[in-house]
Amino acid sequence: MRRDLARLIQQEIKDPEVGFVGLSDVEVTRDLSHAKVYITVFEPEKAKTSLKALRRASVYLRRRLGQELRLRHVPELHFLHDDSVEQGSHIDGLIEKALSADRDGNERTMAEAEESEKDT
Repeated sequence: MRRDLARLIQQEIKDPEVGFVGLSDVEVTRDLSHAKVYITVFEPEKAKTSLKALRRASVYLRRRLGQELRLRHVPELHFLHDDSVEQGSHIDGLIEKALSADRDGNERTMAEAEESEKDT
């Protein structure tokens, strides 16, 4: 289901508001009535817009999934934002700042590094 849904989103959804998204995970309930679809948005400032567009397209995606998978009952799709990529990027930035501060001999605490990041 994950692979087919990812392909449908990439190839058949023509709404420009969806943007550049990736499907990171799908969790389906045992009775196949609901599916949580975790979406990674590669432009974080457009996450809300992308999720709204996907929610608008959910009826179409559900119908197409039923055709592709030949299921009698296709789960209701619930799109959720997966921000793990953004969190990982933030952590990488903090580590890079700490390493560069160590190389420069400039000793700063993590709180100071986070505070300077907020200012930029």
